[in-house]
Amino acid sequence: MTTALVVIDVQSALFDPAPRPADADAVLARIAALAASARAAHVPVLWVHHEQAGSPLARHSPGWALAAGLEAAPQDTVIHKTTPDSFLRTDLGERLAERGVRELVVCGYASEFCVDTTVRSAAGRGFAVRLVADAHTTHDKPHASGAQIRAHENATLPAIRSFGVSIAAVPADAVRWTTPPAA
Repeated sequence: MTTALVVIDVQSALFDPAPRPADADAVLARIAALAASARAAHVPVLWVHHEQAGSPLARHSPGWALAAGLEAAPQDTVIHKTTPDSFLRTDLGERLAERGVRELVVCGYASEFCVDTTVRSAAGRGFAVRLVADAHTTHDKPHASGAQIRAHENATLPAIRSFGVSIAAVPADAVRWTTPPAA
C-alpha cells in the first residue's frame, strides 16, 4: 500500500502567538522528524495550509508560512484549503491519486477541527489512516485542555469502523513507511 504524510495547518499564525497550542514545540519537532523520515523513504509529504484572505492566514503572509522549525522541501506538495476538510474544494484527492496513495499518515493542527474532519473525510474516501497520536495538537478550550482534546481524538477516531477502512492512532516513533515500488 502506498502511503503519504499529510501535515495539516502547522502555520505561524496558529503556533507562534501566545497562548500556544498544547505541547507545541514537541509536536513541531515530531512533525519535522516525520517529514524527514518520509522523504528519506521516498514517501510523499503534503503540507496543507489553511488560508483566509484579509486575515493572518492570507496566502503567502508571514502567518500563513510554516511554523518555525518546519520547511517544505522542493519535492513536497502544498495544498491550499479554506475549510476544515483538507479534501473539500482542494486538489488533495487528485494529488494522492496521481501517486497511487491508499494510506495517509496524518498530523498537524487543530485536533478537533481540521485533523478530525480530514481523517473522517479521508476514511470516507477509502483511505486507511494512521493518526500520529503525539503529533497533532490544539489550543486549550473552556471545556477541555488541548491535551484532553488530543486524547479524545486519539480514542474516538480509531473507534469508527463504519467507513470500512482502518483508522489507527500511533505514536510518532512507531510510524514505519511503506516505500513505493521502484518505477
